[in-house]
Amino acid sequence: MARWWWQGRGQELSASVHDHLEALLPHDPPIAQPVPPKAVTIVALRLKYQLEAVIPCELPIDEITRSHSHIITKYVVKTAANAGGDEHRACVVFALLIVKKWFKAQAGRELWDADVHNARATACEVIAKQIIETEDDMAYLLGEVLLKRYSIVEGGEDTKPANVVERAVDLHALTVIGSSGYQKCISHLWRGWLVQDGDDPSRFVDYRKKVDTRFWAHFDPDRMRVPRYQNMVQILMSLIYLVLYSFAVNTINPTGDLDIVEGLLYLFTLGFVCDELSKLWKVGIYYISFWNTFNSTLYALLAVSFITRMIALSHDVHSGQRKRFNEMSYNFLAFSAPLFWGRLCLYLDTFRFFGVMMVVMKVMMRESIIFFAMLFIILVGFLQAFVGLDQVDNNVTAVSFVVKSMLNAIMTSPDFDGFDNYAPPFGLILYYLYTFVVMVVLLNILIALYNSAYADITDNAADEYMALFAQKTMQFVRAPDENVFIAPFNLVEIFGLVIPFEWWMSRKTYARVNDYVMAGIYSPLLLVTAFMEKRQAFAVHSNRRRGAEEDDVVEPWEELEGECDFKDDGWAERVEGSKPNLEVGAAVREVGKLRDEVRELKKLILELKGDERDGN
Repeated sequence: MARWWWQGRGQELSASVHDHLEALLPHDPPIAQPVPPKAVTIVALRLKYQLEAVIPCELPIDEITRSHSHIITKYVVKTAANAGGDEHRACVVFALLIVKKWFKAQAGRELWDADVHNARATACEVIAKQIIETEDDMAYLLGEVLLKRYSIVEGGEDTKPANVVERAVDLHALTVIGSSGYQKCISHLWRGWLVQDGDDPSRFVDYRKKVDTRFWAHFDPDRMRVPRYQNMVQILMSLIYLVLYSFAVNTINPTGDLDIVEGLLYLFTLGFVCDELSKLWKVGIYYISFWNTFNSTLYALLAVSFITRMIALSHDVHSGQRKRFNEMSYNFLAFSAPLFWGRLCLYLDTFRFFGVMMVVMKVMMRESIIFFAMLFIILVGFLQAFVGLDQVDNNVTAVSFVVKSMLNAIMTSPDFDGFDNYAPPFGLILYYLYTFVVMVVLLNILIALYNSAYADITDNAADEYMALFAQKTMQFVRAPDENVFIAPFNLVEIFGLVIPFEWWMSRKTYARVNDYVMAGIYSPLLLVTAFMEKRQAFAVHSNRRRGAEEDDVVEPWEELEGECDFKDDGWAERVEGSKPNLEVGAAVREVGKLRDEVRELKKLILELKGDERDGN
């Protein structure tokens, strides 16, 4: 496969005419000078001053977010857009997100003015969205506004550079994420139409070959950096991982010997563990989340299963110890089945239904922390009371019974019979009180928290899904590896490339070796992606020829749109005369009509008075 890839490279170089024509076209924009962090900070301070003047007191959020708001008017948006002047106009949206972060932090510290600060933070998002959606120059919007990295001054030092796309994901700015320009940017990143510059990874440039209709031009291992293709490989590996587990858990080896399926299963697990550890090493403690903990639990169970299997193999074939450890290994393996199937949801969140449900579950888990904190305190208090009642006779014998009964009550299955003779009447009364607190009070609080979380997410289901999709895209784009080896292929990188070659081989040669290996590993998938990109190139070429956007899709209602001339047939004039004026409310329109009528009445009265004076 590597030979085919280099043949494709040769074919690409032989297309000299195409290359000469491409050389005549404009390529990447020249590298712009970075904006000084101090200048960005001054722009943010200007915007903060403006927002404090525009929203001086508590206002309903609906008045700020609704279309044609009388608070965030077009004049307010225009003023904010000019906060950086002509020189620093591109950093205004980034500065607005910084101001939003400031207002959110201020709302947490100044609870007496939290509503005001939260309203100002919402206004920052609304203004940023309108600035994004009113920008006509798409190249400028993507390259300078959304993807260019900026810094501010904090504590006398420059912060780590970030762009609008990253900052919006970090701040969970749903309004900005839901803007059309932002989503177009995410779409281009997901498809690989915007890629990081090889010379400067902080810059994003257009993928030049997206209009190249040659098949072998797209057979490139570097394209595995594209988020869409990485996600495809992850889903494929997860399905294979699940199939291996299903075969392993349903084909038990009584002798305890490892077969090929189980060997591959544990090999996959090792690759996933190495991938998690490498990401934790690079990102730090902030990498730990619900899904990392979920995966780590699964990998820990499989590690215990593997270790007990190795212990079993160390004993004689017909010994009882080998049988016992072998059974224990399979028990751990079977016990992890729910985690295996639940893990699949992590890679299906690109589909809208699964994505929204993942957000709901994430919020529910966060809300559960309040419940479990209160439950822990109550459990400890009642457990101490029950143990105290049991040790009155200096003989503690019922601890296991008490713990089991308390846990049954949490699972809504209390057992009152066992407390009839437990330090009567205190034991039974105490258990009744515990059951009431747990089942009636705490569990209903948990249900209310879950209902609130579900309602909040489903009301904003579309925005939440777009935010999740943007976050997933940025996970692939942010600080990507120079050579993409997706688990379990990372084992090939670790033991086949890094350890034997990286420490002594020149960087150029090592990169070439990586290209050979990646071409061989991903060649079946690259054949598919090259075919997809070739078809996509024809569509892009057709859209450019029509003068449309590169990702434009001709809808049924657009097919005959060019044959309609609504101005000549009078339809546009009729529509213009009948459409409502959304910028002015109904009450304001009626008051305006009344004012015109009063003005006419006043004019008539003045005319009558003038006629009377002339008659006299």
